[in-house]
Amino acid sequence: MSSYKKSYSNEQSINFIIPIMIILFLGIVYIMTLRQGNGAISFILIGIASAFMIYWGFVLKKMTRTEKPKYVARETESKNWVYDVIKGENEIVFVAEVPGPDDKITVRLIEGVLYIRGAGNFSKEVPIEGSSGMQISDFKYRNGVLTLRIGRATEI
Repeated sequence: MSSYKKSYSNEQSINFIIPIMIILFLGIVYIMTLRQGNGAISFILIGIASAFMIYWGFVLKKMTRTEKPKYVARETESKNWVYDVIKGENEIVFVAEVPGPDDKITVRLIEGVLYIRGAGNFSKEVPIEGSSGMQISDFKYRNGVLTLRIGRATEI
């Protein structure tokens, strides 16, 4: 025995549900027109039924909408962030673009991880291999480019 399961997209599902809703609405209208007696009550009930049908149509459309989350742009933005680490014998040079004025930029080297913060919630953590026992010896920031020199800690 084999079974066949076909999955429907959200658009196909909504195209199936809306005609069923319209048929139900027309059934309500037909039943209201058959009522004997006060026509004003039937008119009010038909109006209420039509308002609910329109509301639920919008709700169903909203539920089946397939939009990508807005945070994806930030993810791709962070993936495209480029930096250079140049390793020498006695020092490491780190170069990267960092947004913000120089007074908004903070840099820390803790246990081999370089923590960088800039303006506009910019925050990065970069592991720097071979930087244990080293400290930041020079900090330069010009035209959006951060340049750090990381060298051996000298004791006084």
